[in-house]
Amino acid sequence: MPSHPRRTTLATVAASAGVSVATVSKVLNGRREVAPDTRTLVQSLLVEHGYVPRSSHPDRADGSATVEMWLDDMCAYSTEVVKGTIEAGAESGVAVVVTGTKDLAGGGASWARDLVAAGRRAVITLTNGPTAAQLAALSRVRLPVVVIDPLNLPDAPVSSVGCTNFAGGLSATQHLLDLGHRRIAYLGGPATTAVNQARMQGFRAAMEAAGVPVPPEYVRTGGFCYPHGLQEGAAVLDLDPTPTAVFAAGDESALGAIQAARARGLRVPEDLSVVGFDDTELATMTSPQLTTVRQPLREMGAVALRTALRLAAGEKIDSRHVELATELVVRGSTRAADLSEAHL
Repeated sequence: MPSHPRRTTLATVAASAGVSVATVSKVLNGRREVAPDTRTLVQSLLVEHGYVPRSSHPDRADGSATVEMWLDDMCAYSTEVVKGTIEAGAESGVAVVVTGTKDLAGGGASWARDLVAAGRRAVITLTNGPTAAQLAALSRVRLPVVVIDPLNLPDAPVSSVGCTNFAGGLSATQHLLDLGHRRIAYLGGPATTAVNQARMQGFRAAMEAAGVPVPPEYVRTGGFCYPHGLQEGAAVLDLDPTPTAVFAAGDESALGAIQAARARGLRVPEDLSVVGFDDTELATMTSPQLTTVRQPLREMGAVALRTALRLAAGEKIDSRHVELATELVVRGSTRAADLSEAHL
């Protein structure tokens, strides 16, 4: 977050309006003995200056403080992060209010002031972060922002919490190489996002270190969801030669790839080994259970909540971006390659 501007006072607004502090106070309190034109002028200046009443300031301690959490949609991945955030909030005595980004209204000064008036102490996003207008408005009312697992690191100095995506991609691919696979395809997320780039570079680093070339058509990008895994999984499985293994950069896309294999009469893991990324509850609900790279999703939510509260309290943090370690979890969707089919 940018450095916080000096807090606007009633005297500042009164001087700008050319009225007394008492008049500004009457407008704030809804008193009727103020001329309509004067009331309109004062109200506009309150918004322009980003005035926040002391009684609703985010560092209050009246027991009604909350943290706002934005997310694009509720899926297996986001559910785990939200659970971790809420649990950490409960331990800190702070409630977490979850809002869908489609339900967000505005982005200007009055919108940000309403958040503060409602008792919000900070904003946590499980999206690609707030817009520039939202960030500016939140900064004016001194509401810190923490972004969880951003697709791209924000341009503005916003605090964020993520995971070791490169290391995760490296370990997933190394696992398949250790099993003897050489024809390994990569199904990634949106091509230009930092998250996808890190996981894909981990994949390429492992392949290059093993001296295994990667045909361009073996690398597919576009999304982390099930339909993408189904579509792009079908595309790589229709290639000749067919991959013997797939590293999908999300659990949902990995399940899509498994379904694409079954539609072609291929068995997992006998004919195709599949590795995912996330380790959501979906990984243990499929058959066979999914080998995947575990992101510490609940811990990411907890770290974001604690970071947000520290920022709201005016404390300094050691780093604006924190990466938590990933871990490969081996289950039933991978097995040793048939050496007669493994090489190009």
